[in-house]
Formats: sequence, C-alpha cells, structure tokens
Amino acid sequence: MTRRTILAFAAALFLGASNAAFATEPLQAGKVLRIAVLANIPPTTPDTIAVWNAFEGTLEERGYISGKNVEIDRRYVEGRTENIPLLAADLVRLKPNVIVVTAGGAATRAVMDAAPTIPIVMIDVGDPVGIGLVASLARPGGNVTGIAALQVDLVPKRLELLKSAVPKAGRVVILLPPRGAFGATWLPPAVEERAAAAKALGLTLVSIEVKSTKDFADAAAEIVREHPDAVLVGAHPITNALGPEISAFAIKHQIPTFACCRLLTRTGVLMSYGPSITDEFRSAAIYVDKILKGAKPADLPVEQPTKFELIINLNTAKALSITVPQSLVLQADELIQ
Repeated sequence: MTRRTILAFAAALFLGASNAAFATEPLQAGKVLRIAVLANIPPTTPDTIAVWNAFEGTLEERGYISGKNVEIDRRYVEGRTENIPLLAADLVRLKPNVIVVTAGGAATRAVMDAAPTIPIVMIDVGDPVGIGLVASLARPGGNVTGIAALQVDLVPKRLELLKSAVPKAGRVVILLPPRGAFGATWLPPAVEERAAAAKALGLTLVSIEVKSTKDFADAAAEIVREHPDAVLVGAHPITNALGPEISAFAIKHQIPTFACCRLLTRTGVLMSYGPSITDEFRSAAIYVDKILKGAKPADLPVEQPTKFELIINLNTAKALSITVPQSLVLQADELIQ
C-alpha cells in the first residue's frame, strides 16, 4: 500500500470508531451558542478583516448575531506552531458548539485530538485524506469536515505562472515548513508532483526548510547560497506569518517571489495564485450553520475550492526591475500598485 492509502485507512478506522459516540446538539431557540476559532493571524489588515467580515456576515445572514445569540472566541497561532496544542486545549475548555480551524493541518489535528466529539470545520487544509484528518472527501466519517486547500495540486500552475513572469528562470527555491511538520507537503505524492512539474518546465527545484518564525535568517542564508532565479513560498502558518520578512529579503536580494495567497502579495511578494480565502470563509460559515442546526460533520462532504485568484504586485515588479507580461496582467484578479 502507498503511504497515502495507509493513512487514509487508519483515519477511517479511527474516525469510524469515534463517530459511534459522536452526536451534534441541534440549534435551540433562545440559546447562546459558542463558536471557537483557531486561526493563524489576527484581523489587522484590510484582507484579513475582509475574510472575517465574510465569515461573520454569512453567519448573520443565517440569524447568528455575535454578542446576541452567538459568541465567537478566537485564538491565534501567528506562525508559532509550537503553541498550537496549548491554544487548542484552551479553546476546548470553553466547551464550544463548534470549532473552526484556519491554521492548517497540524492545528486541525491538535484540535481533533483535544476534542474528539466536538464538531470541527477546517479551512484551507492540504490533502486532509492523505494526512489522516478525514476518511474521504465525500464521507469524512468523524467530527471533522470543511474545505480542502488543494495547495499541493496547485504547485504546477504556480510554477507555470512563475516561468511566464520570469522566462529565464532555471533554478527555483521552494520554501517549506520543517520536514517533520504535520501536513501534506512532504508526503511522497507531493514531492513527486513538484519534481514532475518542475522538470516539465525545465526548472531545477531546491527545497529549503524554514523551521520556525524565529529561524528565517538561517533559511534566508541558505537561499542566498543557492543563487536561485526565483523563490516559491509554500503554504503553511510559518511561511504565511513571515510574509513581510520574506518580501523584504527578496527585494533586498532582487529575487522574484511567488506565493499561495493574496495575503503574502500584500506584504510585497511579487505574485500569488490560490483559492479565494474569502470564499472559503463564507463556506466555513455555511458548514457552521448546518452543524448548529443538527448536521453531523461525518455526513457533510469536504469541499474543494472552485474560485482561484491571481494577484500581482506591480510595485514589487518595479522594485525588481521586472516587466510583467501583458498576458499575465490581463489574467490577474487584482493588481497591486
């Protein structure tokens, strides 16, 4: 059996067993409900504020008013993944009706371990089947459902966009979380897919780990030693939290950078391509509504993103003396300038 099959089989056994004792309490009139959230970064920028407005706005459309009939408690990882178990335990102590996790696979696993019977809605988790969070996308089988990220599947498209923006690129560094991090990044299918996509475009891909938000200097020094033509920033709470540092480094060393989501492009990364986080947060609110009205996560299929965004930072392009091809400019969902 492949590693992916083994993990999925193990997940099915575990989740099937836990689901026997799992029950969702239906929505009761007049009851104040509690939604707990484990997120990566707080809403301090226009983009992060927008996604949370989308989440709460969708809940309000369905009758959930924060401070009136629902309380929302948030905890933030802010890239410090070592704090995830403590934050998860803290939220579970609040005895929420549902927990929303937006900080990746490791955070979802930590909440799942701390709360095996509380419904969990995940957002933007790469390959939840492969890493054992759900039995299958169609039938999650336990107390976790939500939105899969497809971040690994999007690597070929991001490399294609990178090659279009920097045609002379030959050597590309991909900045990834630690090899032991809980996630799909280092599973054999992900490694093989990245290698195949790079080869098809005539690119040499070099993987560099950034072990924590405190250790970016080490990763930056390694990037410089590799003399890359571009850097592709992998999706992870650590790399997402390092957006300003990565952007400043790349401009200083005149290295084009490409990322997974618009939040990094706002900090100065040249270009991003990925799912619409705003749409994912809206979808998460719909999952929450269904669960609060009595649906079981085990029976709610995991969604995959349907809307993707290409964001280009023309200010960064100017700082790097790069002329972005008009074909990419016309494809962009947003130009930052």
